[in-house]
Amino acid sequence: MNIIALLASPHGLKGNTSVLLGLVLDGAKAEGARAETVVLKDDEVAPCLGCNACHKKGRCARKDSFEPLKRKILAADGLVLASPNYIFNVSAQLKAFMDRCCGVIHCMSFWGKYGASVATSGGGGEEAVTAYMNQFLIATGTVPVGAAGANMSAMPEGGFTEEVKDSALALGKELVLAWKEGGVPPEVAKRRDDFRRRMLSLIAYRKDEWPYEFQYWKTREGSTA
Repeated sequence: MNIIALLASPHGLKGNTSVLLGLVLDGAKAEGARAETVVLKDDEVAPCLGCNACHKKGRCARKDSFEPLKRKILAADGLVLASPNYIFNVSAQLKAFMDRCCGVIHCMSFWGKYGASVATSGGGGEEAVTAYMNQFLIATGTVPVGAAGANMSAMPEGGFTEEVKDSALALGKELVLAWKEGGVPPEVAKRRDDFRRRMLSLIAYRKDEWPYEFQYWKTREGSTA
């Protein structure tokens, strides 16, 4: 299994989010996976302009690192998102990437991949952030297998507790095992299929304005009805 991990912390590889993500990836590697961590920097993936180029042509019009990163994810088997909790949400760096994935979401282009989410916080609330990230994964077509989260109370002596470490390692292992088995949990399958029907209806309605996406779904599904 080839995994791309997006680390969206301004502290980069030196922060708590990176440490927790590293434990998840260690668990995945223990099951034979390969993993690459990409640190999202604010000058590499700019905010979405809302220009609709991705819907019309299948490619973002902005000239930065987004399109190469998208290709890297498309070539992978798994996607792990990692962000600190910044005011009840993901960091600005990850949100910019998510917003740039509007075309990916319309086409659910990451269909068939498996994923997970990682979040850290100072005083709690990381569960809501990982739930948001996993919903994003579903919207891209990815199957999320779970999440790892921790706040400062889980670092009584400056490092994560054994419980947090074990949970993160287990998540990484579960990610690889889920990919090997190829199954989809019923709840995730329902949410993903509901979103798929929503996208099919939307693209059919806007087919004249968004020709790339209409043709994409027509080729993939045989119909957009």
